[in-house]
Amino acid sequence: MSWGFEKGRVYNRRASIHAPFGGQQQGGIITPAKHNLVIIVTGEEGLEHGYHDKWTVDGSFEYFGEGQVGDMKMDKGNLSIASHSVRGKSLLLFTKLKSGLRFDSEMIYEDHKIVRAPDRLENIRDAIVFILRPIEAVFEHVEGVPVGSPQTAKSLDDLRKRAFAASVQKPSKNQVTTSVFERSRDVRDYVVARSLGKCEGCGNDAPFARPNGVPYLEPHHIRRLTDGGPDDPRYVIALCPNCHRRVHSGSDGADYNGTLLEKMKVIEPAAPN
Repeated sequence: MSWGFEKGRVYNRRASIHAPFGGQQQGGIITPAKHNLVIIVTGEEGLEHGYHDKWTVDGSFEYFGEGQVGDMKMDKGNLSIASHSVRGKSLLLFTKLKSGLRFDSEMIYEDHKIVRAPDRLENIRDAIVFILRPIEAVFEHVEGVPVGSPQTAKSLDDLRKRAFAASVQKPSKNQVTTSVFERSRDVRDYVVARSLGKCEGCGNDAPFARPNGVPYLEPHHIRRLTDGGPDDPRYVIALCPNCHRRVHSGSDGADYNGTLLEKMKVIEPAAPN
């Protein structure tokens, strides 16, 4: 469940999205001003504007950006998709049906490509196609790759540079060079290494070690409701399982999350030069 939405359930756009979150009443990209949230909608209606959204064989989803006439530009709603991770915003995908909007998955932006496609007037133009992946697929893949052991991990400084580079990967017209899986691992590995084996929430030692000897701590994304994927390391904190459960399930979870945000101002005050 992401932001209260259940996968596969159909929702009324006005009652379930605009009433609680706000955002644009029209169009396929909704960017509520007061919430760390970007909502995208796919469906057959987009075909008349030259949009051919689709799932691919590798499990990614190709989503056409907005812009009905002329070349699409990387601004407004399109930029909100490409920059959602670094801005700490969740990206939710819905499919428009006759009965409402079906929630499909929370997604992570991996990259985008430029393709030649017709616009609403049937003129061929440059169209932006976003390559997105379900966040659960990213999380499961990263969890399946062990955190680097103390004997093989790169220096903390190098890990830090890689993590920040992963969090601010700029959209480009080039093919994917660093996958969202690699970028997610870079952030996770740095955050765990930065902790030096102690929970960055309560300060206690990690409760146990992983099979390769690395202290067991869990990365928590402070600005997002769902953990996983690339993010700015200044907003990802290494927590013991107890602190992690507290922030997600405790009665004081929201307040504790605010406390963790304040701690991060000391733990990770600035990005590397």
